[in-house]
Amino acid sequence: MALIVQKFGGTSVANIERIRNVATKVRKELDAGNQVAVVVSAMAGVTNQLVGHVSEVSPLVTQAAWSEYDQVVSSGEQVTSGLLALCLQQMGVGARSFCGWQIPLKTDSAHGKARIAEIDPAAIQAVLKKGMVAVVAGFQGVGDDGRITTLGRGGSDTSAVALAAALKADRCDIYTDVDGVYTTDPRIVSGARKLEKISYEEMLEMASLGAKVLQTRSVEMAMNHGVVVQVLTSFADTPGTLLVNEEEIVEQKRITGIAFSRDEARITLTEIANIPGMSAALFGPLADANVNVDMIVQNVTEDSKSTDITFTVPKGDLDSAMAAVDKAKTKLQYKSLHADKNVAKVSIVGVGMRSHSGIAQTMFQALAEKNINILVISTSEIKISVLISEEYTELAVRALHAAFEMEQA
Repeated sequence: MALIVQKFGGTSVANIERIRNVATKVRKELDAGNQVAVVVSAMAGVTNQLVGHVSEVSPLVTQAAWSEYDQVVSSGEQVTSGLLALCLQQMGVGARSFCGWQIPLKTDSAHGKARIAEIDPAAIQAVLKKGMVAVVAGFQGVGDDGRITTLGRGGSDTSAVALAAALKADRCDIYTDVDGVYTTDPRIVSGARKLEKISYEEMLEMASLGAKVLQTRSVEMAMNHGVVVQVLTSFADTPGTLLVNEEEIVEQKRITGIAFSRDEARITLTEIANIPGMSAALFGPLADANVNVDMIVQNVTEDSKSTDITFTVPKGDLDSAMAAVDKAKTKLQYKSLHADKNVAKVSIVGVGMRSHSGIAQTMFQALAEKNINILVISTSEIKISVLISEEYTELAVRALHAAFEMEQA
């Protein structure tokens, strides 16, 4: 007997018919002789609707109001968990729904973006031992202050992986509207190939670089706790993609996947004095404004007296970033400040980079052949990212997919 945690996203539970379909999949796992705990998201569109209600009542959510925000937006998952438990009961399957606080799934008290502190699995285990299904509302927990908290967008994935870790589950199945992890977005590259397995490190890079399949925090948690995760679709009975340790993948290709993000903005400051402390004077105010800086490049002038600094931030943070930099102008004494929203980041990812040479040359040559200019480059041990004009995003992805022969199994 295996213990399986199943997680179903918003599109999988978008209406009653789909919730019944989910119940059928849960019962199938039970019929195979396994114990099953289920984590559910809110029905598709419900969380956005609830956030809209909060914004209508309180356009500027103050720190004190965040706990009420969580009280409202967490209700979508509570509804879905109750409906799924009822559907299972109607099928003759014993089931009981849980809110986060009933487990309890304990978090810190950072309302709206809480982090999981611990999960007491005893209540869930008691239900499973009776041969019943535990249906858990994802995305939510309970803070130090006893109030409901939420884990941020995509938090149900994190709930599921954390529960799987606490229960020492054999596998965590994440059901989405796609049937696995592909070499790149199949809507852009028709020959994109579904991966049988991908390492935690590669999936973490892919998720952080723009791939929408899994939430970054859930991948990080799975890697840290050794939870085997399978990404698959609730709309077909086909195998998905397994997230595993690198050692379980027999032979690594040079490149595993290509990710891209259009949520990028570029900021450039020119002619900053090339003296110690100027970078701290720039990025300190950005950190204080909670602006996440990604790619950074610095160009020193020929006489070494001044430097230009370019960096990228999420498009939604551009105004905050510009305001923070402007406030630091007295100390930075830059000559000019430029911003550009019409950029995109394209990245190649693969642990095979560690053992293959010429990866960067192949990437840059492929882009050059399509007359795509590279604005910024950043690297890690298993990825290379470039910033390019947004209009060339799809062309770049197709060119790189072909250059690395990723259509071949």
